[in-house]
Amino acid sequence: MPVKNMTKKQIQTFFERLRAQRPHPQTELNYSNAFELLIAVMLSAQATDVSVNKATDKLFPVANSAAKIYALGVEGLKTYIKTIGLYNAKAENVIKTCQILIEKHQGEVPQTRAELEALPGVGRKTANVVLNTAFGQPTMAVDTHIFRLGNRTGLAVGKNVLEVEHRLIKVIPKEFITDAHHWLILHGRYCCVARKPKCAECVVSDVCNWPERYAYGAERAVTIQATP
Repeated sequence: MPVKNMTKKQIQTFFERLRAQRPHPQTELNYSNAFELLIAVMLSAQATDVSVNKATDKLFPVANSAAKIYALGVEGLKTYIKTIGLYNAKAENVIKTCQILIEKHQGEVPQTRAELEALPGVGRKTANVVLNTAFGQPTMAVDTHIFRLGNRTGLAVGKNVLEVEHRLIKVIPKEFITDAHHWLILHGRYCCVARKPKCAECVVSDVCNWPERYAYGAERAVTIQATP
């Protein structure tokens, strides 16, 4: 049975609850400036935040600017990130990106989607993370957690990540949009997990439209009904 889209009232309650649970949500990647965030997100593709943090905790004290990482060269950078999946390709992309940042952006991270996506190894999702987390722009980076959560709950039903992204930007109230990415990814990572979602512990289970939530412990309370 297809999941119905949430109503405006459900969505408002959904984010009020997530905000109350985590008033100040943050990425779990370690970084101290926009450049470090960009590199950390590039390295996190198909890798865990924990594995990236272990590598960057050693890398950033030595090199945390475009010029310093570029000076390491591909082989030098590999020595720091070789524990991360796809490190060979990532090292190549990071060095190329640093070169472009130096030559075209005075070593600074650009603040537009087009300029970010022009960097090697930077796709739409990475650009969205940087624009939102580093610069506070109302963007939505849809990863596997958010894609699953959007479709499962009825918050944003879509056939692909771009459809879900556009739906989220459309339906999330402005007061929540800046932090919405972090709330959703953390909720998807720790509660609305893939195989055995923790519906019994979920703070938004009563406004979720997933028909199977009761089988995973959600209480059969009176819910806010979705529009037909």
